[in-house]
Amino acid sequence: MKEIFEWNRVFYNDLPQNFALEVIFRSTVMFIILLLTLKLAGKRGVKQLSIFETVIIIALGSAAGDPMFYEDVGIVPAAIVFTVIIILYRSVTWLTGKSKKFEEFIEGKTECLINNGKFSIATFKKESLAQDEFFSELRIKSIEHLGQIKHAFIETSGEISVFFYEDQEVKYGLPILPGAFNKKSKIIENDGIHACTFCGHTEEQKSGTAKCEVCQKEEWVPAINTKRIT
Repeated sequence: MKEIFEWNRVFYNDLPQNFALEVIFRSTVMFIILLLTLKLAGKRGVKQLSIFETVIIIALGSAAGDPMFYEDVGIVPAAIVFTVIIILYRSVTWLTGKSKKFEEFIEGKTECLINNGKFSIATFKKESLAQDEFFSELRIKSIEHLGQIKHAFIETSGEISVFFYEDQEVKYGLPILPGAFNKKSKIIENDGIHACTFCGHTEEQKSGTAKCEVCQKEEWVPAINTKRIT
């Protein structure tokens, strides 16, 4: 009697059994490639999940999906992929618990973006964080200018944490509302306190042109010191 299923094709797709070794190799290589790719991509595209957790989801999602749709993908190789990924997951989790440096490499570390109402320029360069995107994150938190912020951090999840000045301590700061920020210019029209649009440093300026004493840039916008509305 003819078998209903061709069991060798179902489980191995007529591939030799030593193909399992190639599956282990492919899984390991692709896991490393995915991990490094997301690590180099930065935190902007990974909000709630850590980079490592995202790698696991992508790897397992592909391993689960392909055998369902493609005739030439056997079930056993897919099961091997799951096994290899879980072993790698357990290994990386163990290493992150044993080595602080390895943990920081995989998960990243919290970085200061704003310190005392001014940008931490070195951190911005390292995180490749766009200024417009960052301003959008702050506006969502009802922030009008940097002088309201004592410290702001980018967490390992990519979220922005903000610590505010008390109302009586609010300083003059760089405005981040589009209407005010877009008034930036190299020509200072009126005397008063202005903010550097590059680093957020504020200082008293006379009409004309001036260089920022912190970053040496020349583009300014009138600073404001309005209190937060909560």
